[in-house]
Amino acid sequence: MTTYLEALEAPTGITPDLYRAVFRRYAAGVVIVTADAGFGPVGFTATSLASISLDPPLVSFALSTNASSWPTIAAAESVVVNFVGAHDHTLAARFATSGIDRFGSPTRWSRLHTGEPVLDDAAGHLRGRIDYRYPVGDHHLVVAEVTAAATRQHAPLVYHAGTYATVGPTTPPTTPRTPPAA
Repeated sequence: MTTYLEALEAPTGITPDLYRAVFRRYAAGVVIVTADAGFGPVGFTATSLASISLDPPLVSFALSTNASSWPTIAAAESVVVNFVGAHDHTLAARFATSGIDRFGSPTRWSRLHTGEPVLDDAAGHLRGRIDYRYPVGDHHLVVAEVTAAATRQHAPLVYHAGTYATVGPTTPPTTPRTPPAA
């Protein structure tokens, strides 16, 4: 019988099922990326968002080359990253569903003055100009320079073990002690 650590040392190859099973143990923040390259709005749920630079402010995300949103992202000059709050888990599920009108009712959305679709109830937004699109395996890695940002006070939505959840502190917040009266 192979132990847990022996499995790491054995060059047996990684199956897609094993790869997915390992990443189900990794909680990730949930965003919905939206764009419009002139053919109508598109959007998709993503957990691959990464902050990669502060100066200049850069973010990246990955999207399957076979995704229905890819042709628009490939042609778009900019995107909006909509941070999904715990209150909007149904919206995240909607934008992860294929073959539906993701922007139809009950989705509340509008357009920025620059034309990008934006989700009205998101916990935060980043608008970014797409700088790079790199083919990586069966995905494309997209890098965008952040040109505008806004945030609200909402609990975050995370994806873990195949389900949506939220997070809270693991320890109670500390309160400053009042010094004793002299």
